[in-house]
Amino acid sequence: MTEVPRPVLKDKKALVIGIANEHSIAYGCAKAFREVGAELAVTYLNDKAKPYVEPLADELQASIFMPLDVARPGELESVFAQIERQWNHLDILVHSIAFAPREDLQGGLLDCSSEGFSIAMDISCHSFIRMARLAAPLMTDGGALFAMSYHGAQKVVPNYNVMGPVKAALEATCRYLAFELGPRKIRVHAISPGPLKTRAAGGLKDFDRMLNDAVERSPVGELVDIMDVGFACAFLATPYGRRLTGQTLYVDGGINIMA
Repeated sequence: MTEVPRPVLKDKKALVIGIANEHSIAYGCAKAFREVGAELAVTYLNDKAKPYVEPLADELQASIFMPLDVARPGELESVFAQIERQWNHLDILVHSIAFAPREDLQGGLLDCSSEGFSIAMDISCHSFIRMARLAAPLMTDGGALFAMSYHGAQKVVPNYNVMGPVKAALEATCRYLAFELGPRKIRVHAISPGPLKTRAAGGLKDFDRMLNDAVERSPVGELVDIMDVGFACAFLATPYGRRLTGQTLYVDGGINIMA
C-alpha cells in the first residue's frame, strides 16, 4: 500500500521556474511541492516551450501559468505582479535555469568569450538575485529560495567548463542572500544534484560518460532522480528546516564524498 504524503505545505504558494519537460529538475520540485499540499505557479520559456510545459502545469493544477525569459525586459516583473495580484504573497521560489552559448559551453574556459561569459552569468546567476529582490517583499511570513547548482562549482569536472565558475558564483550568491534575508525569516539554499538526464545537461560534452562515472562512484550505486531533488527542497521549505539556511545541499547519492 502506497503511503499518501502528509500535506506539510498546505496553503503555501510556490513559484517554480525552469520546467522544460517531464525530465526537468524543476518539474520534480513542482511535483514534490504539489504532493505535499502547495499551490503552484509555473513558467515556461517561450511559445516553442509552451506545448511541452502546459500539460505538466495542468497536471500539477498550477493556478498561475506564464511565460518567462529572464533575458527579456519586463517578463520577470510581470510574473511577480501576477503573483501579487492573485496570491498577495509567496512562500517558496525555485530557480532552475542556466544557459551559456553552445560554443562557449563546449569550449574550454580559456576560449570562453567575454560575451558568452556575461550571458551565462546573467541568466544562470544574476537572474536569481533579481528574483530574490522581487520575491522578498511577498514573503511576509518568511519563505525559502532555492537555486540549482552542481558539483562542478566546488571541484573541477572535465567538460563542465564555463558553468563551473558560474555555478560557484551562484552558490556564493545563495550564501550572501541567506545573510541579507535572514532577518526577514527567508532562507536560501543552493541544491547540488548529481548528474541527471535533463535536456540542459545534454549540451555538455561527454555527458553520458559523466552519468556512467556517477553510477560507478556513488556509494548507493545508482543515480538520483528529479523527485529526490524535489523532496529535498520540499523538506527544506517546511518548518522542519526552519533553522537551515545558506547551505549547498548535495542530492547525489554521496558522489561528492568520494575522492
